[in-house]
Formats: sequence, structure tokens, C-alpha cells
Amino acid sequence: METISYKCPNCGGDLRFHPEKQDYLCEFCDSRFSQKELEAMTPQDGDEDADCYICPSCGAEIVTEPTTTATFCYYCHNPVVVSQRLKGTYHPDRIIPFAIDRKKALEIFGQWIGTKKYVPRDFYSSDQVEKLTGVYFPYWLYGCQVKASVDARGDKVSTWAAGNIRYTKTDQYDVSRQGTMEVANVPRNALSKANRRLVEGVFPFDMEKQKEFHMGYLSGFFAENRDMESGKFVQEVEQEVEAYARQSLTGQIGDYSSVQVRSCQARLEKPSWKYTLLPVWTLTYKDKRNGRIYYFACNGQSGKICGELPVDRGRLGRLFASIFLPVAAVLLAVGYMIG
Repeated sequence: METISYKCPNCGGDLRFHPEKQDYLCEFCDSRFSQKELEAMTPQDGDEDADCYICPSCGAEIVTEPTTTATFCYYCHNPVVVSQRLKGTYHPDRIIPFAIDRKKALEIFGQWIGTKKYVPRDFYSSDQVEKLTGVYFPYWLYGCQVKASVDARGDKVSTWAAGNIRYTKTDQYDVSRQGTMEVANVPRNALSKANRRLVEGVFPFDMEKQKEFHMGYLSGFFAENRDMESGKFVQEVEQEVEAYARQSLTGQIGDYSSVQVRSCQARLEKPSWKYTLLPVWTLTYKDKRNGRIYYFACNGQSGKICGELPVDRGRLGRLFASIFLPVAAVLLAVGYMIG
């Protein structure tokens, strides 16, 4: 299977995308290159193999999962991109590059875990933390134009008193509203095996900062390819957009005591789907006792975090014993004295 690796023209070292500087860094001679300069380079091609790819740096054969498009050589740690899996319809349209590097992600993790109690030490041991990985997850982004209209009756009720008599007056109005709404970037996870909480727990992303896809952005990170097509989501996303459009339009009817909607219609036009990669730092932990998977995730653009932590029941039990037993002893002593 074809792979590519970008090499530094100064020393031949491997180039990796640098989130903080938004450019490409050679880790051997510290040379830096812009996106434009990288696009002008010719990447080094690997060999093609039916079941594995060949590392273009050391020649080792590395097997990947069918959806993996960017990874590392397990032997020389060279970052490689499985370019054959990014061709044709599988070529992403857009990408949000990592803006947070691994050092910053580790700092965020350290601050987060420092506020948590009774977490097994294995979860944040050096060997475990070393598994923190930057991954690009595949998403479909839906967009369309919505033309909506609403026809309703609005009632305005007013009351006043004259002497001992209280009057109530109801004015009825015919109300109509119509408008056109531009909808963009409605996300749908395109990888069936992905834990949706890893990505969607750190939403939102600033979709305005999407860039045209270039394989160089994947260098130094893992990346997954989609295994679900946009057609799978058409019905549910259209229903979601239509409901949102109706709710938005009826919410603009005005200040009435009550509103009775007679009809509300939404028509979707110019639908489009964009295949986009979103950046997330991930760390997972498998509890050896029950096999349950726990996780930490950090938005690779904004730094927003989410996670689900295991509990060290031994530490929790010791805390309980240190508090409960002395209190129980005091209560027993008081009871004995009173008795």
C-alpha cells in the first residue's frame, strides 16, 4: 500500500506538523517550512503492498487497521501517511489542523487529573500518559439553504377595571412570517468504531477555521478514514434542520398573549456534504478488573476537555475507614457512658 513521508530538504529528516506555529518542523535540524513550501515539495513515496505498508524510512512492514490513514512506524517512529486511502472519494475536503501540541495537551491533562480524587495511579502513570495520542477523526458536515414560512393567529389580551366591573378584551391578528436561512457545518460522525464521546464531548469546533485538506497536516499524528457514507445520515439531519428552522421562525412571531400556529413549512434546497477531519487528543485506560474502558479527550483546537475516570476503590475504602471507624468508636463510647 502506498505511503508518503515528507522529508526536510536541508537534512533529510522527517517533517511534522507543528500546531503552535502552524508550520512544519524538522526535528533533526530545526528547519521550519510553511504550508506553501511544503506543497511545493515532492513527498517520498513508499512501496505498495496488499496487506501492509512499507515504512519509507526503515523499510519495516507495518500493518494498520482498514480505516487508518496516518500513523507511525513502530520501529523507527517515522510519521507516515497511507496516501492510497486518501484518494478519490476518500480524499477529505477540509481539515481543522491541530492548534494544541502534545506538550500543551499533557499540561492540560495534568491540570485536569490534579483536581480529581481517588483515581488509580495506573491511569496517570508515566507509561499510561505516554499513550496520549493526537487523532484526526472523520466527520461529515452538512449544509443547505432553508426556505421556511409560518401562518398563525396571535391573540393579545388586555384587561382593565371601571368601577366595580373588570373588562377583558381579546384582539386577534393574522400573522405570517417567511424567510431564508443558511445552514452550515451540521456534524455527523463518519467512523462507526469511534467512541462518539471522545469527539463530541469536546465539541464545539470553530468551523470557520477549516482549511483545505493537505496530507502534510497529518504528519506526526494518527488519522482515521470514514467507514460511513453521508447517505446514512440524510433523513435524520434533514429532520433536525427542518425542526430547527420551524422553531426559529415561530420564535420570531412576536409578542402575543398566545399563538396558534395554523401551518409551518420548511423546504431544504442546495444540500451539500463536506468530508472533514477534526483534531482530538485522546487517552484511554482499560480497567483490568472489569474490562471497562475509561477515557480522556482534549479538543485539539480549543483545549476543551471531557473524560470518564475510574475510581480506586482501595483508596476510597481506606478513606472511609479512616473517617467512619473513629466516628463509630466515639459513638460507641458515648453510648456506653450514657448506658
